[in-house]
Amino acid sequence: MDAINDFLSAMLPYTEWAMLILLIGGGLFLAFYSKFIPYRYFGHAIAITSGKYDDKDAPGDVSHLQALSSAVAATVGLGNISGVAIAIYMGGPGVVFWIWMTALIGMGIKFYSCSLAIMFRGTDSEGKLQGGPMFYMTKGIGSKAKPLAVFFCVAGLFGFLGVFTANQFTQTFMNVVNPNESIALLGDFNWKLIIGVTLALITSFVIFGGLNKIAKVATAIVPFMVLVYFLAVMVVMTTNAAEILPALKLIITEAFDFNTMVKGGFWGLVILGVRRAMFSNEAGLGSAPMYHGQSKTNEPIKEGLVAMLGPFIDTIIVCTLTAVVIILSGAYLEAESNGIIMTLIAFKKSLFGYGDVLLMVIVAAFALSTLFTYSYYGVKCLSFLTNAKIGRYYNWYFVATIIFAAVASVDLVINLIDLAYALMVIPNMIAVLYLAPKVNKASKKYFSKLKHEKA
Repeated sequence: MDAINDFLSAMLPYTEWAMLILLIGGGLFLAFYSKFIPYRYFGHAIAITSGKYDDKDAPGDVSHLQALSSAVAATVGLGNISGVAIAIYMGGPGVVFWIWMTALIGMGIKFYSCSLAIMFRGTDSEGKLQGGPMFYMTKGIGSKAKPLAVFFCVAGLFGFLGVFTANQFTQTFMNVVNPNESIALLGDFNWKLIIGVTLALITSFVIFGGLNKIAKVATAIVPFMVLVYFLAVMVVMTTNAAEILPALKLIITEAFDFNTMVKGGFWGLVILGVRRAMFSNEAGLGSAPMYHGQSKTNEPIKEGLVAMLGPFIDTIIVCTLTAVVIILSGAYLEAESNGIIMTLIAFKKSLFGYGDVLLMVIVAAFALSTLFTYSYYGVKCLSFLTNAKIGRYYNWYFVATIIFAAVASVDLVINLIDLAYALMVIPNMIAVLYLAPKVNKASKKYFSKLKHEKA
């Protein structure tokens, strides 16, 4: 595992600058190129999501709200609870500011990419309607972009694994339950391996279609757990109200600390913020267009506006709440290891000594729901590379890697995901930037029609 980690660490610097230029540079270009239209119609985006403009006869499988909920449910989870902690551990409170900036830019990227997902939909080998980067690459740019689509899908076979989720749940369980001491009477076991096998078995029952009821229960539990997490955070913030403004001030002042202790200095801090923001909301990654491509709509711009709300909910709101709790509790000064431990310390200190147990329950719900749904992306990638029948075999590989992730180090898992994400961003952002004029053309037509209808 050390050899794999060394290889991944050596590869990362070659990809992160290309990712940074395309994500930040490309995102800023799209913001100005659109004349900030997506941001200006933020209220209209909320109205579309509420169902005000739904067309029941439009092609697709899910409503605007369902597509947004699915995409947000897949990203609201450990990326917001653990990803933020990792970022603060590695770069200090200032990294949160750069997470915010990347999320704002990400809103524009989501608008363009998810508009394209509806604009250039395709069908799989079974004739089912599909959307996503591989389809807007091959249908929007043409057959010459097939290598770009193949490159994206190959990277997706690694990027869409549930390794981070499995790793962080294992770390949470080991820290809170501490089975080596609390249930030592049962014997000396490799508890990480046992947790990994258990997670793999539960996940396999669901993703192989054996227990549809469990999947339904999971989708019912997650919104409830998100609410519980919000309430827990609100209790912490209410009982420490005087510390909220100093925590936010610290984020802003530390963001421009040129003497930061982060390896790589100031730019190291920015890159870290970009990485963790992308991990949180997946803007520019190409995953959300796969969900939004299934939306029941004929209007690409509508879907782009709905998708734009994702990074705002996921990163600007949820990540900020987590970051403030970590900072005001002082947990970021105490954690001695990377990962979710910092968030566990923050909750335990702030919620009367039982916060870590509550967080473990929340993390368990998020982890299982993410593992149940994340394989969907990987199946789509393998289906595009082969066919829909072979694509389903991705689930076997997905389940096997859960066991590997449970026993792997958090550094190895983070490096694997960071590298795979960077390799996915590169072809996706090239395609989005190339096809941006088509979105602008459709956008001009849509907003002109909207003004005419209101008049």
